[in-house]
Amino acid sequence: MPELSRFYGIVVQVYYGDHLPAHFHVRYAGYSAKIDIETLAVVDGDLPGREELREAFRKASHMQQPDPIEPLP
Repeated sequence: MPELSRFYGIVVQVYYGDHLPAHFHVRYAGYSAKIDIETLAVVDGDLPGREELREAFRKASHMQQPDPIEPLP
């Protein structure tokens, strides 16, 4: 399975001879998920949530300064 990218502990791969619909696989911190290429929806598995992103969006959408977010390990 070719590794396409690795960043912040996230590994992105595609598998030889894999099935449709077009998707890629992601592994991070013991989690794994299959992501639809067209919609970027998680179609199988799960990844840890980033509550900080939700809070940052909430603040910014109310014209408030969002807090900085620590990078992934």
